[in-house]
Amino acid sequence: MPIEIKELHIRINVDESTPAAGVAGETTQNEKDQIIAACVEQVMEILAKKEER
Repeated sequence: MPIEIKELHIRINVDESTPAAGVAGETTQNEKDQIIAACVEQVMEILAKKEER
């Protein structure tokens, strides 16, 4: 017997009082390169695991 959800309530609390590490939206080129490298590494690990199967 399927269950049908007719209404979904999502509540988010945002606390803006905590200071950010830097100005939101601004990242240096070095930070971008590190993020990209981490993403590429994770994708390569996922692909390697799929090939092992």
